[in-house]
Amino acid sequence: MAPNREKSNRELEGRQTIQLMKRIMIHLRGQMDDLLRPQGLTTAQLVMLRAVQNSPGSSGAQLARECYVTPQSAQASIKQLEALGLIVRGKDPINERIVTARVSPAGERLLANAEKSAESLQGRLWRDVSDRDIAGLKVLLERCLANIDENGNGLL
Repeated sequence: MAPNREKSNRELEGRQTIQLMKRIMIHLRGQMDDLLRPQGLTTAQLVMLRAVQNSPGSSGAQLARECYVTPQSAQASIKQLEALGLIVRGKDPINERIVTARVSPAGERLLANAEKSAESLQGRLWRDVSDRDIAGLKVLLERCLANIDENGNGLL
């Protein structure tokens, strides 16, 4: 095959692959929102709630970085979660200007229920895909992320 034709095919395949990844993420997000709606939560709020659970006592700025959102978006999510009684906010013991967050017992219960919904959805996503294929895809996506990571550290 001629070099220009190979380049053209590679570009087309690459573009189609990116479009498929985006379609998968859009479908996953929409279906997860549908599963969470009866619980009064959105996928974005669930991601923030998980981040608070994984890093209790984190500041809003730290949570924003962890969730790949702006500090303003993080603050809005944190306020919503606090209003829903899913997190409790407090002052950092070292720097009282920093407001921290931790998951409340109600938030822990909601996370447990949401995890069941997420596991069900992920099970459908990976149906008829081998563990080996999933692991290979993960390696490929990590390589792609490393290729475009501005910080040069591989994973964002």
